[in-house]
Amino acid sequence: MRFKAQTVLSYSLLLLYAYFCYLMLLISLQYIPLDTDVAFLRIKQDEIAIPYYPWAFFIHAYCSILVLPAGFTQFSSAIRKRSPQVHRWAGWVYLVVVLLLAGPSGLIIGVHANGGWSSQLGFCLLGIFWIYFSAMALLKIRKGKVQQHRYFMYRSFALTLSAITLRAWKYIIVALWHPKPMDTYRLVAWLGWIGNLMIAEIIIFYLKRKQS
Repeated sequence: MRFKAQTVLSYSLLLLYAYFCYLMLLISLQYIPLDTDVAFLRIKQDEIAIPYYPWAFFIHAYCSILVLPAGFTQFSSAIRKRSPQVHRWAGWVYLVVVLLLAGPSGLIIGVHANGGWSSQLGFCLLGIFWIYFSAMALLKIRKGKVQQHRYFMYRSFALTLSAITLRAWKYIIVALWHPKPMDTYRLVAWLGWIGNLMIAEIIIFYLKRKQS
């Protein structure tokens, strides 16, 4: 009975994650082909005039289509055991995209974030940690340190999920307290990833205890 409940929970979480990935896909598709007068970019027209900003934004938006599903495959024991090649190639896609495209473009966007220095600092730290954890995950697997690689992948993917949790927090905050838009933005610039990283560290802590 317990096994059945766990299976139902696992499939429910998988379906929920797939749904959020679908929503992120819809958000990204709004900007295809290279539309600078739609959705979020309508309030970023001053930044659109900066030559590098639109490209950084589009790269970052399009990368979510790849990193969310590719990163998720890294934590499936079934894929690791039955299709190690899928696990390996999806992992390479995830790390290369984060390190060369999504991470650097996220840093550029963070520098120009709405809400002043507080939001900018929050998003820039998110970008820096995201790149660092992903780079360490790559370094550890190249050295054959599988467990350490896995820990850094937990941290990296926790920050990847900020694309989803940021929007979830925004919805909750607005629904409950109706703050000013910029106040909301300043809050989610930090809430969107700090909670995720704390959960990742808790998971890593218990995994280390289990192995000791």
